[in-house]
Amino acid sequence: MSAAFAETMAPAAGTRRRGPGFAAGLAILAVIVGAALLAPWITPANPYEQDLLHRLVLPVWSAGGTWEHPLGTDHLGRDYLSRLVYGARISLLIGTAVALISGFIGTVLGVLAGYFGGIVDRVISLLITVRLALPVILVALAAVAIVGPSIELVVCVLGPLLWDRFALVVRTATRRIVSMDYVTAAKALGCSTWQVILRDVLPNLWTNILVVATMEFSHAIVLEAALSFLGLGTPPPTPSWG
Repeated sequence: MSAAFAETMAPAAGTRRRGPGFAAGLAILAVIVGAALLAPWITPANPYEQDLLHRLVLPVWSAGGTWEHPLGTDHLGRDYLSRLVYGARISLLIGTAVALISGFIGTVLGVLAGYFGGIVDRVISLLITVRLALPVILVALAAVAIVGPSIELVVCVLGPLLWDRFALVVRTATRRIVSMDYVTAAKALGCSTWQVILRDVLPNLWTNILVVATMEFSHAIVLEAALSFLGLGTPPPTPSWG
């Protein structure tokens, strides 16, 4: 991660968002969210119910598979499809919460660095460098191993660790916006610093923030899945994508 990433992402956020790729991604996300919301009505079984007589059932496309368990069952006889759909609820919740927390932290720091510059920019750049020196997965593993696995802890650990992309992109975009004529005019008219930031800078940052938020949303889900796979994420028997 470097300033080059921010320079690349900032203009990219202003490009067209509508197109085949955007439509396909939106459709996939809508299906996942819809399945998570309708989980009690569309899943074939209770995701928590154990059936030791039907352990390790193969998926329907394999020999011995059955439509009763389309994706098979785990070592405790729990239906994989049901756990996958219910797990979407947890993973989407964690991804959204982490993106909101990290987005708030990174946006505030990025705007301050880009608008004020000077010593403020240098201090925040140092904070970004320190953050980039911390391996996220190792810090998360250490924190969860010490305190114990829980959904709340995963959010509280990942949220404050994934703000660097937001800060880099927002800082670069803010510096570009501050140089615009309408910001100069607002200052000349006597608008205060916070009026300029709230009225002229932030409204023009939403596309940049949205682009980074989609990346951090998926990044948080992958990290949560990795922690859960290692037994340090969402505590069992709660289903998640890990």
